[in-house]
Amino acid sequence: MTALLHTALRSAWNRRFALSLTLLSIALATALLLGVQRLRHDVRENFVQSVSGTDLVVGARGGSVPLMLYAVFRLGEATQDIGWQSAQWLTQHPAVAWTLPLAMGDSYRGFPVLGTTTDYFTRYRYGDAQSLRLREGKAFGGTTDTLFDVVLGAEVAERLGHRIGDRITLTHGSGGLEGAEHADKPFTVVGVLARTGTAVDRTVHISLQGMQAIHLDWAAGVPLPGMSIPPELVRKFDLTPKRVTAVLVGLKSRAQVFAMQRAVAGYRDEPLMGVMPGVALDELWQVVSVGERVMLLVSALVVAVGLVGLVATILAGLDARRRELAVLRAVGARPLHILLLLALEGLIVTVAGVLLGGALLAAVSAGLGPWVEAQYGVALRSVAFNADELGLLAAIIMAGTLASLVPAWRAYRLSLADGLSQRF
Repeated sequence: MTALLHTALRSAWNRRFALSLTLLSIALATALLLGVQRLRHDVRENFVQSVSGTDLVVGARGGSVPLMLYAVFRLGEATQDIGWQSAQWLTQHPAVAWTLPLAMGDSYRGFPVLGTTTDYFTRYRYGDAQSLRLREGKAFGGTTDTLFDVVLGAEVAERLGHRIGDRITLTHGSGGLEGAEHADKPFTVVGVLARTGTAVDRTVHISLQGMQAIHLDWAAGVPLPGMSIPPELVRKFDLTPKRVTAVLVGLKSRAQVFAMQRAVAGYRDEPLMGVMPGVALDELWQVVSVGERVMLLVSALVVAVGLVGLVATILAGLDARRRELAVLRAVGARPLHILLLLALEGLIVTVAGVLLGGALLAAVSAGLGPWVEAQYGVALRSVAFNADELGLLAAIIMAGTLASLVPAWRAYRLSLADGLSQRF
């Protein structure tokens, strides 16, 4: 077998220019397949961890997926609000370590506006328990002096070209109604968050008191006729929020999550539900994961095309190698040796292509990983291959070995007489 392997290596080296293109196509196909597999795994991990460290998302009773879409991803229609008293009950519950109330409904030039507390910038986590960072400026404060401060997500600031000190005017609701702008109470940009790759990048952040202030002279979604409270007077009013969209809850012990979920469901003042983010996001992923399966299928087809190219290259060279194979037969090689020789050549090219593809993927991941994380918030693994990826590598090698049996079988059937005969 050692002599056969040596012969296969020498034979492949003698035809290195023809086989190098096939090897490169297998390497690129392998890198593509593994890249898609790695990307779908890492994106799913980041998708599930869009909100990290939160044990429950509490909102009005209804569907868990719509609540998560709106509260976490800022997508879909506004869900029913819950009372401020309910939010306070959650904060004061003995099992609760912290809460983050979220008030939504307004927008700014197509981007959602989120009213929350100053704890949002220290408590909110995403990805692998990463905290929010300010790219420039500062977070809004919790005093009346910072009532009209606003912190922009990275995408909002970049797409609209805003800088620290710019003044912006928010819009009531999605902006579909004429005269729905809160033009009399502009906000000042005081901070811009670093990119996270989550819905935070597309969000305009203000305080809950600021959210309440711009709606003092509004009722039932429309401005009150003949009533306009100037911004310098709103501080004289009680700016305690009346209602919020949802509350992110962190527990003192994760072992209490089911007990707390039952306590929320049994709350008597209004119908509430507590959603575990991981469970709801897994359910949501099943809906949006069709695209990733299509990408994986296309990548597998690219690998198949590369292996077909391997078969075609070896088959195309058989006519030129008939006399070589006949000489091997003449010096004592049996038909089985010829079959193993051609199969080993295919295996060598496949293994070399797989190793090159794996190295190429590792290099690209290491080189582009920091940029992808900074731009899209997706942390890519650079070197280590997980069990699924190793399984794909083994499958490619096995498929290449099986594919190389096609020209090997044809060479097996070539007779000594056919190889030595004069052809015209």
